[in-house]
Amino acid sequence: MTASRTPKITIIGAGGYVFPLRLIGDLLSFPALRSAQLCLMDVRADKLGPVADAARKLAAHHGFDTDVVETTDRREALTGADFVIITFQVGGVESYRHDVEIPRRYGVDQTVGDTVGPGGVFRFLRSVGAYEAIAADALEVCPDATFINYANPMAMATAFLNAKGLRTVGLCHSVQGTTRMLARTLGVPYEEVDYLCAGINHQAWILRFRHGGEDLYPRLREVMNERHVVGRAAAQLAGDDGDHSGAAAAASTYEGGNEQVRTTIMNAFGYFETESSHHASEYLPYFRKNPEMVEGYIPERWDYYEICSAHDDQGDIDTQFDKLKEELEPSVEYGASIVNSVVTGVPSVVYGNVPNATGVVSNLPADACVEVPCLVDRNGVQPTAVGALPPQLAALNRTNIGVQTLAVQAALTGNRENVFHAVALDPLTSALLTLEQIRAMTEELTAAHADLLPAALR
Repeated sequence: MTASRTPKITIIGAGGYVFPLRLIGDLLSFPALRSAQLCLMDVRADKLGPVADAARKLAAHHGFDTDVVETTDRREALTGADFVIITFQVGGVESYRHDVEIPRRYGVDQTVGDTVGPGGVFRFLRSVGAYEAIAADALEVCPDATFINYANPMAMATAFLNAKGLRTVGLCHSVQGTTRMLARTLGVPYEEVDYLCAGINHQAWILRFRHGGEDLYPRLREVMNERHVVGRAAAQLAGDDGDHSGAAAAASTYEGGNEQVRTTIMNAFGYFETESSHHASEYLPYFRKNPEMVEGYIPERWDYYEICSAHDDQGDIDTQFDKLKEELEPSVEYGASIVNSVVTGVPSVVYGNVPNATGVVSNLPADACVEVPCLVDRNGVQPTAVGALPPQLAALNRTNIGVQTLAVQAALTGNRENVFHAVALDPLTSALLTLEQIRAMTEELTAAHADLLPAALR
C-alpha cells in the first residue's frame, strides 16, 4: 500500500469469542491506525453485530475517527483490503465436539485437539473450503494484501494459504506467553531478557535465554525441576478462560503452575518448548498413554473444549469492552504491530509462522511451516535465517511436520488416503492405537464432518 492511503484492515471471523474485539483494541492502540477502515466480516450476522457495535463504541469513546464496517459478504470484505486477518473456526463448537469426543472413545484423549492429532487434522480439513474461497476472491480483489492467520491448526492453515498464493504469516501467543512466564518464574525483568526461539508452532524451542551476560538456562533447569515434580498436585493456581492475549500476572492452570510435561521434555532433550504442558503432551507419545499417567503429569486438567462450550459471548464482549475503555494498549499479540510496521515503516520483530521454502531452519523440510523471528517494516514480514536446530529438536519437530504436510497434501490434491496417513503418523495416536483402529476412527471423523469437508475427501 502507499504511505498516504488510509489502510483497509479486514477481519474475517470477526464474530468470534473475545479475540476479535481484543484485536481491534490492539489496532486502535497504534495512532497510525486509528483512522483506518476496519471491515469486520463473519458469516453469522447475529455474532458479528455485537462485536461491530462494541468496536464503534470503543472508537467513539476514545475520540477516534475509525470507519467500522460490518458485512457478511466475503468478497466485499476483501475488495481493496491491505491487511486480512483470519480468526474463524469453521463448524464452531459443535464440530469441535466431534474432534475431541470421537478420538476419546478410541482412547486418544486430547486436552486441546485443535492443532495436532486427529482433532487438528479434521479442524483443518473442514476449513479448506473457506480458505479456498478466500484465496479465489483475494487473488482477484486484493492480490497484494498481507494475510495474518490466527486460525488453528496454525501450521496446516498457514501452509495451505501460502500454497494458494496468499502472502500469509501465522501468529500465535505461545512464544510471548512462555518467555514471559519463564522470566516471571526466575524473577528477571522481561524487557531485559535476550531470547531466541525456533521450531514449529506450539513446538518451538527456546534456544537462548539470557539476562545481560548470564545464561539463564542453568537456573531455569534448577528452578523448574524444584517446582514441577511429576505427581505433585497443583495448588492455588489462578483459573483460565482460554484468552491468552494478555500478559499473565501469575501462574495459572494453563501455564506456569503445572509444568511437569515441559520440564520433563527439557530434561530429556535439553531445551524448553513454547506451548503449555497440557497441549505439549499431545505432540509427543510419552505423557498420555493411560489415565493414570495423564493424572501424574497433569494433576489438574485443563480442557479447551469445555472452556469453549461454556463461553458467554455477550458477557465476554462486555467485559473486554470495559477493559479497553479504561486502558487502550497493545496486548502480547503480534498482529497489530505487523500492521503498524507495514503502514509506518517503524520496524518491529515478531515470531511468525512462515514457509520454510528458503531454508530459514536449515534442518527442517522445505515444505514445513516454521515458527521463527521475523523483521517487519514497509517491505512486509521477512523471516530471519536461524540455521540448524539441535538435531534432537529437529527430529522431534519432524514427527509433527509429517502429519501437517500430509494433511495439507490431502487438501491440495484431494487424496483421501493422505488423511488417514496424517492421522496414522500422529505421534500420540500411533502410540495408542493399531492401524485398524486408526482407520476406523478416521472414517468416523470423516462421516461426522462430511458436510464441511471438500467433496474429494468425504
